Amino acid sequence: MNYNLKAYVFDLDGTLMESHKTIYKAMVCSFNNFNIKYSITQDQFNNHIGMHFEDIFKIYSIDVPDFDKFLTFYKKSYFNFINHSVLFPEVTSTLDKLIKSGKQIALLTTKAQDQADLIINHFGLAKYFTTVMGRRDGIPHKPDPSQLLMICDKYKIDPRECIMVGDTELDIRCGKNAGSKTCAVTFGYREPEFLKNEFPDFIINSFDSLLNI
Repeated sequence: MNYNLKAYVFDLDGTLMESHKTIYKAMVCSFNNFNIKYSITQDQFNNHIGMHFEDIFKIYSIDVPDFDKFLTFYKKSYFNFINHSVLFPEVTSTLDKLIKSGKQIALLTTKAQDQADLIINHFGLAKYFTTVMGRRDGIPHKPDPSQLLMICDKYKIDPRECIMVGDTELDIRCGKNAGSKTCAVTFGYREPEFLKNEFPDFIINSFDSLLNI
């Protein structure tokens, strides 16, 4: 079946790259810098990757008195641990093929805009994306569809001509809320059975499987 997809919108962590060690180590470094008590393990944290820090901290009752100051320090320390992150196999070759076939490629992440820009530049991904949509003040983030709809509007396409690709329930719900097609990846930070319960249009086990949609 031809879905006439004109745009592919990707999540970042757990979709394009394996980054949980970098995120966790930078977070713990920030906790220690501000003498913040925490009781969240790497495995526990992995189950919430994709959520905003503030929401994760509420789940584990972690008190961060000045969140803005914490986030500023976290973003600076993040790149001290960047070597713990790696792109998933076939990411660049698949993005290259999608672009050559005439598709628009966008990034939609809950990371702050400035941090998202720095990360994709670090990994040499900036050349693939015509839009990079990070978290921005005053605009709701995933699973709210606002940012995805903004991307569709920029490309002058119907949301049904777009597919949201991600590894968490936030990505799938964002796509569904926007009226877009959705694709869950099983190599990220949610279990396949968990993702199936979100009823995405597609589920793939390797990044290059996107080319078969």
